[in-house]
Amino acid sequence: MNYYLEITLLADAEASLGFIWQKVFQQVHIALVENKVGANHSPIAVGFPHYRQAKFPLGNKLRLFAKEQMTLEKLDIGQWLTRLEDYVHIKGIKAVPSDVSYVSFVRKQVKSPARIERDMQSKAALRALKSGKPLEECLTELEKSRPATLCCLPFIYLHSQQTKQRSPDKNSKFPLFIEMHSQSEEQVGVYDCYGLSTKENGKQVIATVPHF
Repeated sequence: MNYYLEITLLADAEASLGFIWQKVFQQVHIALVENKVGANHSPIAVGFPHYRQAKFPLGNKLRLFAKEQMTLEKLDIGQWLTRLEDYVHIKGIKAVPSDVSYVSFVRKQVKSPARIERDMQSKAALRALKSGKPLEECLTELEKSRPATLCCLPFIYLHSQQTKQRSPDKNSKFPLFIEMHSQSEEQVGVYDCYGLSTKENGKQVIATVPHF
C-alpha cells in the first residue's frame, strides 16, 4: 500500500464519536462495495492509527490505503460523506512515509447470546436423540462448553445491506468487531469490502497496512 488519505471524525455535543463512526464507516463500506473487484474484494484497505490509543477504542481517525493514487481518486470518498461534512475532515491523498510499521486489521466473528442459545439447544436436541437422555440433562452436560458472549474488542455498529434487502422488517444492525495484529513486515493479501484483511480461497492470508 503506497498511498493513503486520512479522515478525522469531529464529535460535538449533538453527535458522539461512536455515532459518527457508525455513519462514516457505513458510507465507507458502501463505497467499497461499489468499487469492489471480484466477488467481495476491495482494492482499498482501512487503517485505524489510534487503535486502542485514545479514550474511544478506535480513536477519531480513519485511513484509506491503496497501491495506486488513482484508486483513491476514483473512489472520491468525499462524495460518499457529503451528508456528514460537518462531522469529518478529509485530507488530501499522500504517499505513505518510508519509515512505518505494519499491522493487519481483521474482522472477529462474535456470536450473539441469542445465536449461542439456539446453537446450544440444537446440539442438546441432537445429543438427546442419539443418547436417549433427557434434553435438560444434555443441556447441562453442554453448559461447560458454552462459548463466551463477552468481547472486549473495539467495534462499530453497522447495518447489513443484505439483511435489509432480504428482510426489510428484520433488524439489520450488528457490531463489526475489529482486531489488530502487529506484523514484522509488509504482507500482500486481499481485503474485504470493509477494507479488512480477509480469507482467500478459504484460508486466512494476512494482508497488512502501514501503521504510523
